[in-house]
Amino acid sequence: MGELMTIEQALYEADADKVEAITRLVTDTVESPHTKRAYARAIRDFLAWYRETGQVGLNKALVVHYAATLRAEGLGAASINQRLSAIRKLAQEAADNEVLGQSTANGIKNVRGVKQQGQRMGFWLARDQAQALLDAPDTATLKGLRDRAMLAVMLGCGLRRSEVAGLTFAHIQRRDGRWVVVDLVGKGNRTRSVVMPKWAKDAIDAWVEAAGLTEGLVFRAIKCGGRVQDAISADGVAYVVKQYGRALGFENLAAHDLRRTYAKLARKGGADLEQIQINLGHASLTTTERYLGTALDLEAAPCDALGLS
Repeated sequence: MGELMTIEQALYEADADKVEAITRLVTDTVESPHTKRAYARAIRDFLAWYRETGQVGLNKALVVHYAATLRAEGLGAASINQRLSAIRKLAQEAADNEVLGQSTANGIKNVRGVKQQGQRMGFWLARDQAQALLDAPDTATLKGLRDRAMLAVMLGCGLRRSEVAGLTFAHIQRRDGRWVVVDLVGKGNRTRSVVMPKWAKDAIDAWVEAAGLTEGLVFRAIKCGGRVQDAISADGVAYVVKQYGRALGFENLAAHDLRRTYAKLARKGGADLEQIQINLGHASLTTTERYLGTALDLEAAPCDALGLS
């Protein structure tokens, strides 16, 4: 935190270096790129609200008020709780660095999250929609070849956008006659391996051959003029999905929707639930069941038995 005497002083100032210092108090303590991004966004949003609303000091009552503001704005319980987790982490790290009193940090740590009732259904593509998405890129162009390969990996392997951005040639190996993404480190630092369908590997081969790539990261950013860069960000992957989703009429298609589509289509096609869990990298089968929404039957729903017309 440098020359800061208290974190309250830093919160009130819009100085970019101090905002970055506060954000790093939190992001430097977590390893997952996904968590780093989420916490950094949460802290920056909190700092902006703090200054714009003329708040003074940092304490439990302020954080409770912030949570109430988020609820009034219509944010869901999961989003609010993620932001509160980041603020709790900020308070504790500030106390550990002696720029916030420990008693104040303890008070903020005790701010309760929002109880989440029920479960959001989420969004996924039907099989014909997923196929249309795969067919959407113009493979006569270098960008189209790359984009098709990205979409193929997400729909064919259920990878997260950060995992797609970090995928390397070393990850893709031959095992027992199948292509496998080996030793992929995902959310929660859990390591897993994922079977890759031949059509996804074929899409990757077409892209890397055209791009002249043989090692390092599989997917790269492409500058105007077709110049291949060193890396593509997770946000860049998300933009690719959104771009083709809009072209097909899905205004808010997210990268994670393709991961859910992978799970949904696999389960509907008869894949074993435990194998889906392993490939997704979920910590428990219960998580996978909630993810799939298996309790809600869309094919034999109660309304189909009503006998009304």
